[in-house]
Amino acid sequence: MAEHSSEHHLVPVKYYIMVFAALMVFTALTYAVALIDLEHYWPPLNAIVALTIAVIKATLVVLIFMHARWSSRLTQVIIVSGIFWLMIMLTFTLSDYKTRSGWPPSTPVKVVSGESTK
Repeated sequence: MAEHSSEHHLVPVKYYIMVFAALMVFTALTYAVALIDLEHYWPPLNAIVALTIAVIKATLVVLIFMHARWSSRLTQVIIVSGIFWLMIMLTFTLSDYKTRSGWPPSTPVKVVSGESTK
């Protein structure tokens, strides 16, 4: 049988404090960016900035709080493969959305007593 090591990596408290401070800074940055109308420059810019900040925050949480930084190579491969699979699913979803004709409808659909009319 293979030997199993039950050693755990002890993370210094300063890492937790630094990550907490970074999460608070990125939360404040998210709030500040939400107050600015970035759609004036480029329509999807608000979403891109918000999602970029969210990915940075999620990466910090996974690496430090979930101890992925100090985990085995197998755990790291599983995390990366999960992210890769997510990218595949998002690509399929967006390609399906882009190839549908007539969606979104150019004229608003009005619902009158259970029937849809244009």
